[in-house]
Amino acid sequence: MRYKSIPVEEAVGMVLPHDITEIVPGVFKGARFKKGHIVRIEDIPKLKDLGKNHLYVLELEEDELHEDEAALRLAKAVAGEGVEWSEEIREGKVNFKAVYEGLLKIETEALLRINLLGEISLSTKHTNLWVKKGEAIAGGRAIPLVVKKTLLEEVEKICSEYPTKVLRILPKKLEKAGLVITGSEVFYGRIEDAFAPKMLPKLEKFGLKIEGPLFAPDDKDFIKENLSNLLQRGCEVILITGGMSVDPDDLTKVAIRELDPEIYLYGTPVLPGNMFLYARLKSGQTLLGVPACAMFFKITILDLILPRVLAGETLTRLDIAKLGHGGYCYNCAECRYPVCPFGKIC
Repeated sequence: MRYKSIPVEEAVGMVLPHDITEIVPGVFKGARFKKGHIVRIEDIPKLKDLGKNHLYVLELEEDELHEDEAALRLAKAVAGEGVEWSEEIREGKVNFKAVYEGLLKIETEALLRINLLGEISLSTKHTNLWVKKGEAIAGGRAIPLVVKKTLLEEVEKICSEYPTKVLRILPKKLEKAGLVITGSEVFYGRIEDAFAPKMLPKLEKFGLKIEGPLFAPDDKDFIKENLSNLLQRGCEVILITGGMSVDPDDLTKVAIRELDPEIYLYGTPVLPGNMFLYARLKSGQTLLGVPACAMFFKITILDLILPRVLAGETLTRLDIAKLGHGGYCYNCAECRYPVCPFGKIC
């Protein structure tokens, strides 16, 4: 890029390399035109009012981009399904928002590759976070005022290797959930159920239609019958509480196993939630076995897995194993989840 001084009337379309200050005694002192501003014809009278008959401006080389154009190309390259941004980019910055409520997905490998390039920045919230419509999810920018076109070409090349783009929102795909409470002590009225008051709000906050809760004693066939009942009612995901430990009379795991799921994953590296069970039936429904910790902790492994299930994801043992890093709850006196490290994969 080249700096030169030219008459203000000839500066239209060129870039200011520094702020131009305006001072109104007792009222205002600050940048009237900021560094990086592209001079417009309507700016000329105001510039002259500020005593600027000549300007130092930048003249871009053929292989260079202004920060605003670079940010716009970055946005087009990284934004995928359910992500929007404003094309009115200023100071080389672009902010991304969720078009609708859903699960935020970040291609973390692509994100790292982009940020390794230097002179370009893309910052995001954590992947697998449930976000609201209109929520800010990421920000990007060109760091210098002027960057080489080859830098953005490399960004675009990286993004072309990821068909779903770097940023996307998966909408909620499941609409109907079921709840089964197991345990002879609850079924026969010896103690009051403590699971339903914890589980129902977790389902309701996603706007799900809920069937149940149904109650079952520690009887394998009884539990299976309840599960079959809810499946016949069209439940796409079913939470089953209790009976998840290694005691001989904890038969919930056995009942689920006998439904012959195509995926059966018991145990997680997450605290609270070690004895959680994830099962996916061949017909496509998901069963989530919720251990007793969910009665005592506000946030558990269930809160990490349920949003992904509702967005239509099928989890693997690898997905579960990755949760070990960040899967240890801080057990704060005042829980602020999801504004905390719990469940955040680095």
